[in-house]
Amino acid sequence: MNLFAAPADEPATPVCSAKGCRAAAEWVLAWNNPKLHTPERRKTWLACGEHREHLSRFLDVRGFLKDVVPLADWQEAEERQADA
Repeated sequence: MNLFAAPADEPATPVCSAKGCRAAAEWVLAWNNPKLHTPERRKTWLACGEHREHLSRFLDVRGFLKDVVPLADWQEAEERQADA
């Protein structure tokens, strides 16, 4: 998922996925639903510092949460993959 490629009607800066929150994202929560997705598939939610724990708990309680990564690290990894 390219977090930099936002549609024209969305902000260029990634924002938190929490309902109603428009704060800048600081974290990427990688997850998948094992009933719907293959084990290697990763979907992502973005979180600000305030909502990171809440969104992580929501996913973890359902067994969906796979990883929580700082947004900057996630973006660097995406750039390396794109260059490869």
